[in-house]
Amino acid sequence: MNSNICNNIKNRKKAKDVFYTPLELAKEHIDYLNVPDDPSLIWLDPARGKGAYYNQFPTTNKDWCEISEGKDFFDYKKPVDIICTNPPYSLIDKFIKKSIELKADTISFLIGLINITPRRIEMFEKAGYKMSGLKIFKVYDWFGMSSFVVFKKSNEKSVMDYSRKVWRH
Repeated sequence: MNSNICNNIKNRKKAKDVFYTPLELAKEHIDYLNVPDDPSLIWLDPARGKGAYYNQFPTTNKDWCEISEGKDFFDYKKPVDIICTNPPYSLIDKFIKKSIELKADTISFLIGLINITPRRIEMFEKAGYKMSGLKIFKVYDWFGMSSFVVFKKSNEKSVMDYSRKVWRH
């Protein structure tokens, strides 16, 4: 991969990561969570956008945030059980931290595969979450491969091993 492309994306001054999720892909993501059909579970879409996730959550017990509509996820304080969204990639670390702070049982993001790093996995694991699912796919017109990544509060072993060691030759 051309390192200039990666550097341009990483170092952009203004976020250009408003990519709306196709309805069918959001539905597939929701189904991929494989959570119990329990109407008491509270679902949250912290980056609602056009509502591809929120409008398809399998419950009426749901909430949303959308900065462009004056509901900032980083100010959200209500208890939730499930967080499922396509977050802005430029804010992925802040979304992880805030999601962990809300103590949802399940946290799942649609993110670029390149964004699943050992440091980010470790952030979840230090808070008691284990990766319980990872599905890789391609969305035409989006940069690189994308994925659903699911973290659940669990004592089980993660489905993915990682190392923070940097190898040099």
